[in-house]
Amino acid sequence: MACLACGGDGGVVDKAPCEAFMVKITFKNTGTAEGTWAVNIAFEGDTWIWKGTRQTLTLKPSKTKTLTWNGTVPCDAQTDSVARLVVYYNNSYTALNWWIHVVSKAELAITSSSVE
Repeated sequence: MACLACGGDGGVVDKAPCEAFMVKITFKNTGTAEGTWAVNIAFEGDTWIWKGTRQTLTLKPSKTKTLTWNGTVPCDAQTDSVARLVVYYNNSYTALNWWIHVVSKAELAITSSSVE
């Protein structure tokens, strides 16, 4: 299983309809006081959307914590469509450079051939 947003700047992950994925995002409190945030994520595209479950994050100054979401590409997601990872917190959002590209479950292979 590919891990999205784990120690990278972004990328495209190929997934088939109904296939599971995992997102891990590390947050840091860069302020000078303890803070609490409601955090959620979504994959948003032109033809499909997946929304995570909201999580509450409390961090002391300079501390970090990694949150994890497990999801599944919608079974009706159109082949060759894409959706971008968006993080929601503080009544705002940040679009990350992570994308899920939906690929077909069907695969064609040549099992034999002949020339006469």
